[in-house]
Amino acid sequence: MKPVYRSIREDLLAGSYLQADETPIRYLDPDVKGKSQQGYLWVYSRPKGDVLFEWRVSRSRAGPEEFLKNFRGKLQTDGYSAYESLAKVRGDLTLVGCMAHVRRGFHEALAETKLAAWFVGQIGQLYAVEKKLREQKGGPALRAAMRAWQSQPVLTRLHRAMQLIRRKTLPQGLLGQAIDYTLKRWTALNQFITDGTLEIDNNGIENSIRPSALGKRNWMFIGHPNAGERSAVIYTLLGSCRRHGINPFDYLKDLFTRLPAAKITQIKDFTPAAWANAKANAKLVVQIT
Repeated sequence: MKPVYRSIREDLLAGSYLQADETPIRYLDPDVKGKSQQGYLWVYSRPKGDVLFEWRVSRSRAGPEEFLKNFRGKLQTDGYSAYESLAKVRGDLTLVGCMAHVRRGFHEALAETKLAAWFVGQIGQLYAVEKKLREQKGGPALRAAMRAWQSQPVLTRLHRAMQLIRRKTLPQGLLGQAIDYTLKRWTALNQFITDGTLEIDNNGIENSIRPSALGKRNWMFIGHPNAGERSAVIYTLLGSCRRHGINPFDYLKDLFTRLPAAKITQIKDFTPAAWANAKANAKLVVQIT
């Protein structure tokens, strides 16, 4: 599977837009008997593309720094400091914020104050615009135009209200924390307005991580650090199949049947994204004929 895994990685890094997230995974370290250690699966993808899992034994900046060293473009993440510190030293890397994390903070603040309800409602208007765009299957140009017309005024109201209320709110309170989180990342959170190729949040990649979270409840930990890399390869192919709505068994059966005889230049045709497109095109030809 590794040649296909590497092809997915090359394709993602060749683009100009990536979403990134990470999830903790316990593993057994042979040098530390009887105790599991904390490792991480770092996950990268772009909308409608394949999903790639990368195994690391830590959550340090070294992970994304190594993976993204040849990437140039926009990186959409949550507020984790590793990405932010990396962007500060990289002039060719632009951070894009995640509005879902902003909404989560204000939603949690509802338990503390009713003021948070207004912010939740305003963010809901942003998502109403996104829902309308999905229903219309709008392309980048329409998305940028609609957002500039309908979403930008909402963001302007949010910004003014946060600046006003922040002066009257305790910084350690839930509302104060939600406001501080948002204002600190305001430039990154506004990137999606002018670029119609960007998503409003990182929910797509978070959905790709969920099956691994379910798996952890069943197998608890990875048996060896080296097994983490093999798990990342398998998660990449199965997660990409799930992303494209294709049957993993059919894909893997075809992969293992044809890949041994394939040329190195044909590997890119075996990624789940390419495989799904080929199947869709073949089905279309049959329907036409």
